[in-house]
Parts: sequence; structure tokens; C-alpha cells
Amino acid sequence: MSRLIVQKYGGSSLADAERIRHVAGRIARDRREGADLVVVVSAMGDTTDHLTELAAAITDEPDPREMDSLLATGEHMSGTLVTMALHAQDIEAVSLTGPQAGIRTDTAHGRARIANIDPARMRREIERGRVVIVAGFQGSTAESYDTAEVTTLGRGGSDTTAVALAARLRADACEIYTDVEGIFTADPRVVTDAQLIPTIGYEEMLELAHQGAQVMQTRAVELGWVNGVTIRVRSTFSDHPGTSIEEVRAVELRDKVRAMALDRKVAKVTIVGVPDRPGIARSIFEPMADQGLNVDMIVQNVGHDGSTDMSFTVERTNVARTERLLQLLGKELGWSEVQTDPEVAKVSIVGEGIHNHPGYAAQMFGALADEGINISMISTSEIRITCIIAEDQLDTAAKAIHRTFRLQEPEQVEAGEGAAAV
Repeated sequence: MSRLIVQKYGGSSLADAERIRHVAGRIARDRREGADLVVVVSAMGDTTDHLTELAAAITDEPDPREMDSLLATGEHMSGTLVTMALHAQDIEAVSLTGPQAGIRTDTAHGRARIANIDPARMRREIERGRVVIVAGFQGSTAESYDTAEVTTLGRGGSDTTAVALAARLRADACEIYTDVEGIFTADPRVVTDAQLIPTIGYEEMLELAHQGAQVMQTRAVELGWVNGVTIRVRSTFSDHPGTSIEEVRAVELRDKVRAMALDRKVAKVTIVGVPDRPGIARSIFEPMADQGLNVDMIVQNVGHDGSTDMSFTVERTNVARTERLLQLLGKELGWSEVQTDPEVAKVSIVGEGIHNHPGYAAQMFGALADEGINISMISTSEIRITCIIAEDQLDTAAKAIHRTFRLQEPEQVEAGEGAAAV
């Protein structure tokens, strides 16, 4: 019986005709070696951004239904072009939109969640000897076929599509192809001696993705973890084996900072003079949640004279909406001022060993202090420490922290032995 592999190719891998032909060549090689293939594709290059800009030039408030119908065309176009390129190499292939592939979602346009996948059409095509090319990032509402609407899955939706299909089809492998060779200890564009990580656990990868690492999307990692799908992150442009994201039980990964994440897309919001009384936090964050405004780090100062200050972070693109909402709420709830700072960034260290080694926090803070970098907010989990700093100091901070934890040193782990603590 042939191995079934689900592959996903990102927009940078499909940016132009030459790259599409290159991707088709990789797919053709795997097919000729006997693998059955379901291939998920993203929109070419910056197509999604261009479509979004075009809609914004038409109207300030595009209808969510029509916006999903528009954005879904990007992946559809990629799918048909990759299929044509495979036909040119004498490979049987068929392109399917998300709905044609049986992907059913809830009704939340622009951020839909996959409710179910009917794999019947894909399996029929595989049995006919075809490579199945699926448009990622999209599905249709789980209603009757004559009333179903096209939906999109939000940022990184093609990764989510690929992992969900791998789980539903019980694929032998799920390979995410991008323009880097795998998961690195830091962004190699910032830290030039960053090292590739051969294997990383789901929990560590989920923290890295949530804190700004761009290679994988959080929902895709969650799906892989819940369904036991091993995810291999590889480069479209080399044969390097890449990084395997999987359940890691080996003790050698428990006492080490594995990697760091950088995020420039955040902003800090401070509410000054918040009345210090029970229920005030709910009165702030519940309306924000209702408006789809995600809050990350939250710090509340000790109250004095019946009031306190509260700071938190939001996505930078949501600063104006957040400020408007808080100004309105302030008239009712009685705080004195709302301050925003969009010129901040997050730097995080992640590793299974952090909760066993409290000295890691002091090392991180010391590395920043030695560079004269002030920390304005701190957040932690069992396997993560995150600091908010000035954005113009992020590169310096990243290099200093990377050196402090010796992440530039290739991992030297022998079977059955633990790595030395950093």
C-alpha cells in the first residue's frame, strides 16, 4: 500500500511561474517514487494582501461574506496553476477548492473553524491515481449544499488545512514547505548564528508560534498535538530534512532553553486611574472580546487611593480600535486616561526546562540589562518567559539573549543522555 503524504506549500514557495514549476517538480518526484499525495497550497506571494488592499480601495467596510469569497480566489488560483504545472510534467492531478475537498466550517467569516471534513472526494481522486491539490485557507459552512457559504480560516489557515487533512485522512506524514529549512533557535534574519532544531515538542512549538515565530501557525500546531500528527517543517528549495514537531518524551529536552521568538506586531495599552473594585477587569475585557480584540500580556499595578493602572498588549493593527473602545468605556467606568505605545516588541525564551530552573529568568533579565535595555512588562508560563521592550532595541536584545543561553551551539544529544543545563 502506498504511503499517503499531505504537503503544504506557502505563498513564498509559489510566488511566480518559475517557483510553481519548481514545486510541481518536487511533487512529481515524490509521486514517481510511489507516494500518494494531497497537496495544500497558499495564495501566490502577496496575493492575499493585494486582494485585501483592492477591497479597501472599494469600501471601508467590505461585507464579510463577500470578503471571504474574494480572498478564497487566491488559493484557488494557486491550486489550478500547480495542477497545470503537474500536467505539463505528465503527472495526473486535480485541483479542488476547500469546499470541493469536503472542508466544512462554522459560520464565522474571516476566522472560521473547521467543523468537519468529508474525505470521500479526495479518496476517490487518490484511487484514480491523481495527486489532489487542495486550496488552503478555506471551506464552506456546514449547512446544506444549496445554502452553504464560502468561509476563510484566518491567518495561517493553509497550515491548519494541511494538518486537519492529515489527521482526517490518517496520512503517514504531514510536510509543511516554506522558504526556510525548519525551526531555528531564533529568527536567522536577526541572529545570523541561529541553529536549526531537528526535533521540537508540540508545547514548545505552540509557545513559539503564539509569541511571534512566523514559521508555524498556532491552530495548526494545536491540531497536530490533539490528533497526534507529526509535522515536518522543510524548505521548498532544499532537500534538508528540516524540523519534526512531535510529542517529545526524551529527558534531554527537559532542562534546556530551546529557542526564542520575536514579535514586532504588538502595542502596549495603559489605562490610567482605573477604579479599584471587583468586576472592573471584566468590564474592560469582556467588551474587547465582543469586538474581537485579543489581549495578550496583562499587568495591573497595586491599587492606591481607590484606583490603579492597568497595562496590556494587543496586536498593533488593533490599537486604534482598542483606544476608541476604551475611551467610550472610560466615560462610563471612570478612568482618567488611555495611553498607547505602538513602538514596542516582544522577546521570549521557550523551553521545557524553564520551570525547573528559576535562574533562567535572572539570566534573561541580566542579558537585557547589560545592553541597557529596559523591560516594561514581563509574562511567564511554565515553559516561557516574555519581556516587552522598545522595538528599536529588539535586534540587540535577541542577539544578547541568544548568546547568554548559548543557543548558537549545535545540539549535541546522545540517546539516553540528558543535555547539560544551560
